[in-house]
Formats: sequence, structure tokens, C-alpha cells
Amino acid sequence: MNNRLYLYILVMAAVTYLIRVLPLTFIRWEIKSPFIRSFLYYVPYVTLSVMTFPAILTATKSIWSAGAALAAAVFLAYKEKSLFKVSLTACAVVFVIELFL
Repeated sequence: MNNRLYLYILVMAAVTYLIRVLPLTFIRWEIKSPFIRSFLYYVPYVTLSVMTFPAILTATKSIWSAGAALAAAVFLAYKEKSLFKVSLTACAVVFVIELFL
């Protein structure tokens, strides 16, 4: 069983390495297509959003407190407040709502 675990880790490391190295190896020219450039520009933002959004909604006891904190955080971020103020307000909103629910 232990040897199988090392094999799994080795295969996973090889696949991860190949996914990162192959585009750098085969795409050596500048990408001129505006569609592909804009697509590649937004990939990190979309990936981060897809990973964090479900975690935001499941991090608290109630989905209502998570939703309210998310709404407050989005509102303050839209108003260009600092990251510290946004996160502190989101935590306070969760605390207050879960205190009364």
C-alpha cells in the first residue's frame, strides 16, 4: 500500500509539472489574437473566484450570515475601501447575524 501511495504522488507530480511546462515549451511566439489574449488575461481571476466563492458560503454556520457578509464585503470593495476594512466588516456582519440567529 505504501508503494502505491508513492506511485500516486509521483504520477500527480508529473501531470502537474507537464500541465505547467508544456504551454511554455510549445508556445514560444507572441499571441496576437485579441480573443485569446483577453481570455488568458481573465483566467486567474475566474479561477480564484470559482475556488473562493463556495468557501465563503460554507464557512459559517448559516448561509444567511455568509450571504450578508459577502454582500457587505462586495459593497465596501465596490466603494474602494481597504482590504482590512472589508474583511473586518465581513467578520463583524457574520458575528452579529450569528449572534441573533
